[in-house]
Amino acid sequence: MKIILLTVGKTQTGYIKEATEGYIRKVCHYMPLEMISLPDIKTSKTLSEEERKLKEGESILASLNSSDRVVLLDEKGTEYTSREFAGFIEKQSITGLRRLVFVVGGPYGFSKDVKSRADSLISLSRMTFSHEMVRLFFAEQVYRAMTILRGEPYHHD
Repeated sequence: MKIILLTVGKTQTGYIKEATEGYIRKVCHYMPLEMISLPDIKTSKTLSEEERKLKEGESILASLNSSDRVVLLDEKGTEYTSREFAGFIEKQSITGLRRLVFVVGGPYGFSKDVKSRADSLISLSRMTFSHEMVRLFFAEQVYRAMTILRGEPYHHD
């Protein structure tokens, strides 16, 4: 199974980008993880929030395969402990799934079409974080999940 982190926009802050890429490299020792960054909507100042969500949604949907399991990272999603998240990934990996796609939307969230396509929603926290920080936190949690599943001494309860 390959994990995809599909994001709207790129990570601009150097130290966040470096840390995120570092965790992605670490995860790849266990399982393939790729971050795909979709371009920001350039005409966003002339578009309403809803129009922007629709355009971003079209881009997100065009990046998905019909067989993908799609998980939106959304504040209204299910919250997991790190061990529960590791179990979630393990469960997906034993089903024969080819791609597990986690999606970070734009600043206004997801369009109805993207929400309809999603198989589930996960919240990293009840707090709000910048989209750049979400990428970093997600990559770290996937690494943590891999070490939990292998019984390695990174995670402490």
